[in-house]
Amino acid sequence: MGRFSFSQDLGIDLGTANTLVFLKGKGVVVCEPTVVAKNIETGEIEAVGKSARNMIGRTPGNISVVRPLKDGVIADYDTTATMMKYFIKKAMSRRSLFAKKPNVMICVPSGITMVEERAVVDATKQAGAKEAYPIAEPFAAAIGAGLPVWEPTGSMIVDIGGGTTEVAVISLGGIVTSRSIRTAGDNMDEAITNYIRKHYNLMIGERSAESIKMDIGVAGDVTEDIEMDIRGRDLLTGLPKTITVTSREIAGSLNDTVQDIIEAVKDTLETTPPELAADIMDRGIVLSGGGSLLRNLDKIISDETKMPVFVTDNPLESVAIGTGKSLEYIHHFRSHPNVSSRPTVE
Repeated sequence: MGRFSFSQDLGIDLGTANTLVFLKGKGVVVCEPTVVAKNIETGEIEAVGKSARNMIGRTPGNISVVRPLKDGVIADYDTTATMMKYFIKKAMSRRSLFAKKPNVMICVPSGITMVEERAVVDATKQAGAKEAYPIAEPFAAAIGAGLPVWEPTGSMIVDIGGGTTEVAVISLGGIVTSRSIRTAGDNMDEAITNYIRKHYNLMIGERSAESIKMDIGVAGDVTEDIEMDIRGRDLLTGLPKTITVTSREIAGSLNDTVQDIIEAVKDTLETTPPELAADIMDRGIVLSGGGSLLRNLDKIISDETKMPVFVTDNPLESVAIGTGKSLEYIHHFRSHPNVSSRPTVE
């Protein structure tokens, strides 16, 4: 353990929507959108992160703004490697000139294939890592949420990110049963966009859809109906137009996505061993990830499962914090590649 104490090791939460970098000894030092702006003509990267996100829907013809990850896996390998190189460099901007390449613990969805996992590891090494160790996203989220993952007791985590929702039951340092579905925050945005286009003949951008979700989005029945003005392009006239939508309408548009998440939770509980299910009944289900901030979602899941449900203290950073904390067990991950998907007891 001692030999890693002064190293500049990193934990990276490579998410579909946002990428967070945890620097050992410092905490989360980078939190930026997983977005890259590329020049189509020259192939050069024009902007990364927040500056690239500000360009969405506002670029000239020669610049394309892309999300290099789709549903939690790499869709554009070279762009992902370049983007990660930028984030690693930013995280280690104050490092010593004599500092070695960092070891990196990097998150992967629990449901990805070995080929997809290898692509993440290779991209991380290409970006400047000495060694890259994959860790399953729900396992990292559970560590970040402060759950006793190394104890012989059942803990259930539901991590709702941008591209995937990860549901897992964890005990003795490994995932006992899990579900990974490609339904999450981005699907909520898409559902809102489709609803407004269908009912109002209005086209809105993805940033507007996200704002609606964050400001008036709610799961299930609405007790307080909130209104919000949104602007977009009228599909009939082609001119800009402003309409007013209510949280009741948005709740209806999000219903299918919310039900998919609830079904994933139920499916995981159905395959959970009885002893661990009893532990979860006592301890409850923990929600993390940006999607868990959707109002009333914890109550809906609690009503459907008849179990207590809690949102972790810092849902947006819990995966990154857990990835960073897992650097303390780096020796464990060396001997057990992706420990979380191949449960072992030491």
